Amino acid sequence: MSDTVIVLFVGFEVKALVREYNFHVRQASSEIREFTLTIVNEAFNSRRVRYQDAPEICSLRLHRELATYSNCPPQTHYRISEIDLDEYRNAHAPKASGNTYKPKPAQSL
Repeated sequence: MSDTVIVLFVGFEVKALVREYNFHVRQASSEIREFTLTIVNEAFNSRRVRYQDAPEICSLRLHRELATYSNCPPQTHYRISEIDLDEYRNAHAPKASGNTYKPKPAQSL
C-alpha cells in the first residue's frame, strides 16, 4: 500500500482581516481531511506577498506540517507568519546574475 499524500488546493475566501486558503488532503486509504491556512490582508496591502503567490506559500507550509507530523498534523488551521513570508520571498528572490553582455573588443582603424 502507498503512503502517497495528495494535497489539493480547493479555493480561498476573503474575510475582513484575512484570506483563508482551503486545502483537501487525502492519504491512500483514509478519508479527506480539510485544512485552512490564513494570511492577513495587511500582508497583501503592504506588498509583502503577491496574491498569485499565496496558494503556493500556503501549500508549502501545509506540506511542512504534514512532513513534520507523519501526515497527521494536530491542527487543521494554520496562520502564515512573517517568517513564512520571508522564507518564501528569500527562496524566490531573483538571482543576481553576471553581465551576460560582453563588449566587443576595440578595433583599430
